[in-house]
Amino acid sequence: MMMKFTLTFMVVFSCVVAYLLVPGVEFNLIKVLLLFAGGILVSGSANIINQILEKETDKLMARTAPRPLPAGRLSVSEASVVAIVTGAAGIAILGFGFNWLAAGVSLLSLVLYGFVYTPWKKWNSLAVLVGAFPGALPPLIGWVAGANAFTEGGWALFAIQFLWQFPHFWAIAWVAHTDYTRAGFKLMPSDKGPGKMIALQSAMYTLLLIPAGVAPYLLGVTGYISAIVAIAIGGFYLYRAIALYRKCDVPSARKLMFGSYIYLAVILLALLFDKVKL
Repeated sequence: MMMKFTLTFMVVFSCVVAYLLVPGVEFNLIKVLLLFAGGILVSGSANIINQILEKETDKLMARTAPRPLPAGRLSVSEASVVAIVTGAAGIAILGFGFNWLAAGVSLLSLVLYGFVYTPWKKWNSLAVLVGAFPGALPPLIGWVAGANAFTEGGWALFAIQFLWQFPHFWAIAWVAHTDYTRAGFKLMPSDKGPGKMIALQSAMYTLLLIPAGVAPYLLGVTGYISAIVAIAIGGFYLYRAIALYRKCDVPSARKLMFGSYIYLAVILLALLFDKVKL
């Protein structure tokens, strides 16, 4: 529960897929398991730091109150030790198992999420933009782990996950608006809270995801089937965002939230299975 396993799994899955998409990289179970372990540990460390810093606000929200820290089952010092050990172990695995460039990007992701995005949530809604950077770094980490360089393919995957986060997170913020407001989090791009302007912005980002999803094909990383799937699943995600704009209600926001998970899983799998073999 401290490491938010479901969220962490999705993040690490995108990292592994990006690694396997690097030209010349073949499937190697040991390498995949190492990358998975390193990613789980670094992402888990970032989530623990997030919960340490938000211990008091977590007590105010029904969704987070049962977590170990606000519930008193774990002390801050104990959680800090776990965060340090898991973070250091994850970075070491990436450094020794792959390369230190990937390890460095992982450290950057951990710092941005734990120490920049987390406190920013109390300041203003730019926290969503700030948080989108560490949130989009896992596929770039996976690409760098395989290529040992920042190249166009890695940035294309970064762009997909970067754009994906805005409608995804605003949908979550819409559903949990009461809880977030009680905790003092400023996560909506409008002071008025959920409304048509936020739904419109969500739709704009889902629209941008359609060409972004086609980019790996245009760069020669994947075949044309992935481009077709990207357009189709991007249209589905856009449809859910338009439905939210039309209805502006919690059920539509919840559908957009679940639609975001479907989109990410489908686009990643489509890219992976349609990789261009050299």
